[in-house]
Amino acid sequence: MSLQSSATRFADYFVVCGLDTSTGLEPDQLSGDNLQCPPLDRPFKSKVLQHVPENVPSNPFDKTAVGMLCMPQGLGFCTQKETKRPRFHSFLITKEDGSRVFGSALTFYEEVRDTKICAAMQTLQHMYRAQPEDEHEEENQPSLQLRRSPKVTRRSSPRQSVKVFDSKSDTLYVTKCLCLITQYPFVTAQKEYLRQLYEAVEKPVKSHLPLECYVYNILFEVPLPQPGRSMKFYGVSRPVFTQRPISITTITHGVSELPLFDFSLWDLCRFLEVKDLILLFTSVLLEHQILLYSSDYQKLMTVAECINVLTFPFTWQHVYVPILPASLTHFLDAPVPFIMGLHHGREKRSELTLPSEANMCFVDIDDKTVDVPEDLPPFPHHQELKEELVRAINLYKVSLGKDSSKTPSPKKSGSNKEESTISRNESWTNMPERMEILNQSEAFAKISAIAKKTGVWTSIEEFSDKSEKEKDLEIKDSSSMGQRQIDHLKFNNMIREIFLNHFLHLFSSYETFVIQPTQDMESWLTNREIMQNFDKAAFLSDQPEGYLPFMSSFTETQMFATLIDNKILCHFDEVDPNLRVFDSRLKILRERLGEYITHTYSPCTTVEDTEKMLEKRVVYIDHVSLRPHTLEDLTSPATVETGFFPQIETDVLNVQITQQPSKRESAMWRRKDRSMQHSEHITLTSEQREKYLQDARLKHVRQPKLTDMSAAGMMQTNWKFVETLLQEIKNKTKRMLVEKMGHEAIELGHGDANINGVEENTMIASLCDMLERIWSHGLQSKKGKSALWSHLLSYLELQDCNYGNQCLDSNKLAPPVLHLPIRKRTRVQFMSIRSLYNCLCSKHWNHASHISVMSLSPEGLQDHPSQIKTHRRKGSTGRIELPTLTPLPSSLAYDMRKVQQMVDIRTDVGHARAWVRLALEKKMLESHLKELLSDADLLRNLYKRYAFLRCEDEKEQFLFHLLSLNAVDYFSYTNSFLNTVVPYKVLIYPSPKFGCSTTSANPWISLAGQHGETGVIEIPKGCLEFNVEHKNLGILTTLRIGHDNTGLTPRWLVEYVLVRNELTGHLYKFPCGRWLGKMVDDGSTERLLVAQLLPQHSDTYDLDLAVASSPPNKALSPNSPKKSPDSGSLSIPEIQERLGHAINNLVKHFYKPEKERGNLTYLLCGEQGLVHCLELVFQYGFRSSRLFRNKFFIWDYLEKVKQYFEGVLTGEVRQALSEGARAGYWIYCNFLLKINSATESVGKDGKFQIFVCVGIRDHILQKLLPLIASSPVTDQMYEENSFLRNYSHINYLVHILSTLEEFQITLESSLLRGLEI
Repeated sequence: MSLQSSATRFADYFVVCGLDTSTGLEPDQLSGDNLQCPPLDRPFKSKVLQHVPENVPSNPFDKTAVGMLCMPQGLGFCTQKETKRPRFHSFLITKEDGSRVFGSALTFYEEVRDTKICAAMQTLQHMYRAQPEDEHEEENQPSLQLRRSPKVTRRSSPRQSVKVFDSKSDTLYVTKCLCLITQYPFVTAQKEYLRQLYEAVEKPVKSHLPLECYVYNILFEVPLPQPGRSMKFYGVSRPVFTQRPISITTITHGVSELPLFDFSLWDLCRFLEVKDLILLFTSVLLEHQILLYSSDYQKLMTVAECINVLTFPFTWQHVYVPILPASLTHFLDAPVPFIMGLHHGREKRSELTLPSEANMCFVDIDDKTVDVPEDLPPFPHHQELKEELVRAINLYKVSLGKDSSKTPSPKKSGSNKEESTISRNESWTNMPERMEILNQSEAFAKISAIAKKTGVWTSIEEFSDKSEKEKDLEIKDSSSMGQRQIDHLKFNNMIREIFLNHFLHLFSSYETFVIQPTQDMESWLTNREIMQNFDKAAFLSDQPEGYLPFMSSFTETQMFATLIDNKILCHFDEVDPNLRVFDSRLKILRERLGEYITHTYSPCTTVEDTEKMLEKRVVYIDHVSLRPHTLEDLTSPATVETGFFPQIETDVLNVQITQQPSKRESAMWRRKDRSMQHSEHITLTSEQREKYLQDARLKHVRQPKLTDMSAAGMMQTNWKFVETLLQEIKNKTKRMLVEKMGHEAIELGHGDANINGVEENTMIASLCDMLERIWSHGLQSKKGKSALWSHLLSYLELQDCNYGNQCLDSNKLAPPVLHLPIRKRTRVQFMSIRSLYNCLCSKHWNHASHISVMSLSPEGLQDHPSQIKTHRRKGSTGRIELPTLTPLPSSLAYDMRKVQQMVDIRTDVGHARAWVRLALEKKMLESHLKELLSDADLLRNLYKRYAFLRCEDEKEQFLFHLLSLNAVDYFSYTNSFLNTVVPYKVLIYPSPKFGCSTTSANPWISLAGQHGETGVIEIPKGCLEFNVEHKNLGILTTLRIGHDNTGLTPRWLVEYVLVRNELTGHLYKFPCGRWLGKMVDDGSTERLLVAQLLPQHSDTYDLDLAVASSPPNKALSPNSPKKSPDSGSLSIPEIQERLGHAINNLVKHFYKPEKERGNLTYLLCGEQGLVHCLELVFQYGFRSSRLFRNKFFIWDYLEKVKQYFEGVLTGEVRQALSEGARAGYWIYCNFLLKINSATESVGKDGKFQIFVCVGIRDHILQKLLPLIASSPVTDQMYEENSFLRNYSHINYLVHILSTLEEFQITLESSLLRGLEI
């Protein structure tokens, strides 16, 4: 005879846990030292007293795990003075392969009749009372750990409130637990069965069968419901109903049902407000650390399971412990994403000590509050989701909420009418039931104890809200499921359909972006970590702007990657069940809304279809199980005594069953039941599956191992955490490098690796979160919400105290000058360095947030003489002292003080992230962290021995992976903190030649970047080095420099200008090499210079070398024809090739999404830009060198053409004109007239630059060029073989310029300097 397969049985095990009187009271050593607590509050070790059957081959019994989760806080003792109502909770055990086993436990109090136990408790009570008063007060010390939660410290309570046991006058009670272990979570049915079993002991009835009969029936005669069927089986006093949704594999058409889920989503809506529920849901999707906090184990389990099921079709891939046993609370500092449930007793939320909260979502279920991480992006359609949920709650509040007492929720000040209405709709479900209120009342507990002794009543259930008529109906009517249970199922179905509908709209086109593999399955499994399976860049570019913050983060999660992996695996074998349901729903949605689903949300319409299937199944019961009956082999049944659950006879329950299910029944019940739990591995062979599981065990920690709580086992688990972190940092830095490398990554075979700003920001934010998790692993004690910032502050405090044996002013921005790494200089050069740091430490710097631009007018500089250094002539040669650029300090403390001065950041987490972004942008993240971790004494004081930061080899590899990020340039700080006031250091380098290194005029500059411009800033005469403070300009793009052309010697020859961001250290070079002044060069008194970002260097010599050796940008300030070295050396095909590249770059710029576009000004006016290429066109074959002796410019040629056109239009020159040509002549003349009248200070080359840029913007340049080339002026001023005199070349030029007509071109304001042309 063989045991019936567990896959076809409703329950696998029946378990009894409690006090083992043979071993006596054993302290629960895993819960820490609790000798300072009263004996009735101390945890004692519970044991599995009985479990039947002995073993199920397909589901081996885990005695340690079951015992720990049945009674997570160990045995509980109390006296008759306290409430002793039974409590139910469910739990789950996750195996190493990811499959789950579910348990349902009913815990109740049983009187202790063993005199030895009572005597031992009395002795402990005497020992506790004999302790000095000051020892009791040690409960206040942070080192003392509570029984209720070893991570929580409790304040001592008054002595009169301490629970006391007196063996002479008190009755001692201890907890006992009845439990069912199943492979499917039929929670409602299991709860009802256990409740009836407990009632049979609490109120025994002679007509009842022996308890062994009921246990035998549930274990061996109640089958697992078939998919799509409902079932009725019998408990002790009344029938129990359950049902199972239809399997997706049996549906050929129509809407498919969602997988089995039997927890109450109505309870979830009672526990949390709708807005908080959405915040929690978003945090789970983004794989933050989720900590649930409640005094009720079932609330922890309900919220965890409910929030998990709402993420369908995605599944949580990380540590999942809905009920965290007291012996495992050290796992709270696990540096990986997790969902954990922490039980608490009488302590308050403020007394809870957590390793880190920077990346944690803390859910206090009892207080109905949710604290989410900073900068949590909103879930798309969150307002529509909120409204749908509120409507669903309102729909069922009559049937499901009729036993709830309605009390108004507190209103927040400043809320509008709509918010108040929603708040009322949301909060009415959050009221405790009447029975729960009575059970929580101490007064009622005392009255109840007296009433029971006198026989007034026997059970609190007599005060239930149900009438006798309802009770009788409940017992007698056994034909169908109760209406309340049906409504719970309907509500669950509606809420799940609403959340699924949102996912369907968000990922309606996800299949388009899945990259299918070209190799076989085994090769794909081996290399899937290094392969790109999903085109995230293209997917994100198709999303609305408002979705990007959430979608870019979500596509980086493990749950999203798993769904994509399952989508690829379905091409090799069977489809994952969750994915099959999701894809079938997508098909229905496309049939209803069309193939292309817009990003506008449409409400859920599938609720009615799935509800009909549910109603049909629960109203008409498909299968009725055998009733419990007398067992022939039961010789000595357990004797039931009121209030005591006896030791049942196990021999009859371990006998193998002889009855086999019918062939038809077996075939139906075996269909894919196993695949629903092992869907992740269904497509693998046994060898592939074992290899995959071994790799998964090494790389990920899915579940703390409950069966090995030894020191060696804990050390092994922590070692897995360390390995997981190291692997994560390796993968993350590699991904950041590959994505940032762009075309280099393509050459390395990584596919298209373009990255946009949102995705880059998401990866950097993910890096910050990972660093927080690393720094929170193994903390000795928590000092703030950010473990990283707390460590940095401790290090800075030590550095300040070590310097001169005194604490330094934390507001100081820069270290003392004497400790700066500078080389020997002249006295004047040293003074300039000192003046720089005086400027940084001045009051003006501290109030930088209150000014927009630091005016450098002579009047404004009188209060800040240290900010200005005039450069006087030096010696008889007339040369002046040129400014010297000194490197910025590279210390960790310097950057920390910079971050501390940011007035727009007020939290520790914000400071930590700003510091990481700044260090990453400066390419000093690795060196800063290496400096931070070099203090071994500080590390020992802050971290436990097993912490990641104290593992030397792993720490070195961690720093090495961070060092690799220095290979690419990030603007993570510049592009994130747009409101921060940034100091810019400006150095002007005039040419020492011709004696024109200074000017008598009044110079000025104007800086512009991607996020704004400064406007005109006046420069004092003779000043070549100064500081400018302005709100963050972003990456600098242009600089306009000029003067008013006053004085005796106004002309000024400027070689280049350097501008350095004093926060990030970015150095920009603006090449010029042109004169400023009338009657010299092209007569321009201002020039537009385009930025060239130089590589970062920490040494002054390297800085000077980089500036001197930087490649010349010949077109940054347009050259005159005589100065262009390319005009005579390039051939016409080479010019055409350059033109093609310039136009192609512009086309690619506009074909990119707007958020991914670069600097248009550089493409127009930069090196090899369109302006430079058109200069080559006009310069090729120009006769100026022979006829006009270098005094003519391209603008002179255009002016002559204008004069000719005006002569034709006025009739002075006779020429036949068509209407189109006449209109073209008029537009050209008017165009040049506007440029001349609007740009008095701009020279001829600057006017040509404006001519090209505005002509491209207005799409008229390609129409004017043929008219210009056909004029007689062209024949006079150009050689016969010139570009402009060849009509085929002109046609080529017109053709490629016409490709820009489809784009709307917007010029940067600094390019036109506000001119309205």
